Amino acid sequence: MPAPDTITTTQLARLIGLPDAPMLLDIRTEEDYAADLRLLPASLRRDHRDVPTWMANQADRHVVVICQRGLKLSHGVAAWLRHGGARAEVLEGGFEAWAAEGHLLVRPDRLPTRDAQGRTVWVTRSRPKVDRIACPWLIRRFVDPSAVFLFVAPSEVGAVAERFSAAPFDIEGVFWSHRGETCTFDTMVQEFGLTSEPLLRLAEIVRGADTARPDLAPQAEGLLAASLGLSRMHRDDLAQLDAAMGLYDAFYRWSRDAVAENHNWPAAPGAARRSGQ
Repeated sequence: MPAPDTITTTQLARLIGLPDAPMLLDIRTEEDYAADLRLLPASLRRDHRDVPTWMANQADRHVVVICQRGLKLSHGVAAWLRHGGARAEVLEGGFEAWAAEGHLLVRPDRLPTRDAQGRTVWVTRSRPKVDRIACPWLIRRFVDPSAVFLFVAPSEVGAVAERFSAAPFDIEGVFWSHRGETCTFDTMVQEFGLTSEPLLRLAEIVRGADTARPDLAPQAEGLLAASLGLSRMHRDDLAQLDAAMGLYDAFYRWSRDAVAENHNWPAAPGAARRSGQ
C-alpha cells in the first residue's frame, strides 16, 4: 500500500493520456536527468530549488511530483505545493521505478523548441479532418498539454513555420508527416516512443480513416464519418479541435479498456431462459 500523499506507478499509468490526468512535474537533478533524458508522458521539467517561486501556478491542481527515486526531493516539493493549495502526490519509486517497469517514456529530443511560455508550437493546413486532429490530440494528451496549434492556408504552412518557430506537420516534405503507407499519427507514435498496445491499435484506426483504407480496422469508417461531420459542424478549426478531443478520448479508452466488450440487444432467443431470468 502506498504511503500517504503518494501514488503508485500502476495507478499513475492508468491516468496517463486521460483528459483529467494530473500535471506531472519532473524535478530530477540535472545529473540524474542527464543520465536518462526521457520523460514521463506530458510531464514538465522543473527545478526543485525554485518551488517557492512557481508553486502558485499549481494551486487547486492535481500534481504528481517525480524525482529519481521518489524520496526527499519529491516529498519536499510536494509539501511545498500542498502549502500553495495544490493536491500534490509523490510518484512512489520515482523515475527509476517507472522506467524499470517499462511504462511509456517520451523522447524529448524529438520535441520542438518551446516558446517563451514553455509551450511547443505546431502548424498545419487549415480545415483538418483526421490526421490533423488526431496528432494534436496525441500531443496534448501524451507530449505537451499546453501545445499550441496553428491552422493556416496550405500554401503558407512552411513560411508560418519559419517565421513563428513552429513545427510543421502533415504536409509533404517535413519530418512530421506520412511515411510510406503510414500516416502522421503513426510517425508521432513511433518517434516519441509511444508504442503502447492501445496507441498502436488507435494508430491503425487513424491510418485506415486517413488513407482511405477501411479494411485496416472496422472502426476506421466510423472515425472518418465522425471527423467529416465535425468538420461540417465547425467553421473554426480550433473549435473543431476542441470538440474532437472527446471523440479521440473515447476511441483511446475503447482501445485501452473495451476491445473485448460487445453490445447485443435484443439478446438471442432463449438467452434469458438459459441465464435463469
